[in-house]
Amino acid sequence: MPEPRSDNRPTYRISEAASLLGVSDDTVRRWVDVGTLPAAKDAAGRLAVDGADLAAYAAAQTAATPDPSGIARSARNRFVGIVTAVESDRVMSQVEMVCGRQRVVSLMSTEAVHELGLVPGSLAVAVVKATTVIVETPGGAA
Repeated sequence: MPEPRSDNRPTYRISEAASLLGVSDDTVRRWVDVGTLPAAKDAAGRLAVDGADLAAYAAAQTAATPDPSGIARSARNRFVGIVTAVESDRVMSQVEMVCGRQRVVSLMSTEAVHELGLVPGSLAVAVVKATTVIVETPGGAA
């Protein structure tokens, strides 16, 4: 859990930053050593990354996998991935995908699974259009 600085901005230890970015501690330390990611000693003398700096770095590194469908759509949340599992009964199916480091699960008709040819190993795009997105913070910070 990030530690707040005296100005209430969160800071992250190297291990926490690595976990959030999906890389090793050593990778984050290398980024700090070469100046790619700024860090400073925290109150306990440990190397820490300012939350705003980590967010800016993460945003700059984010590159969506190109959507192979070529379809224009209003939904902004598109996750290109590979189907890892399909469980079907006569009417409904559960389709699991891995999109980058995230697991996405969709429930759809078995008819749709057959029409789309979804089997483990299929390339697919999960498209999410939601009017409600719940955002939570650890520890219930207010």
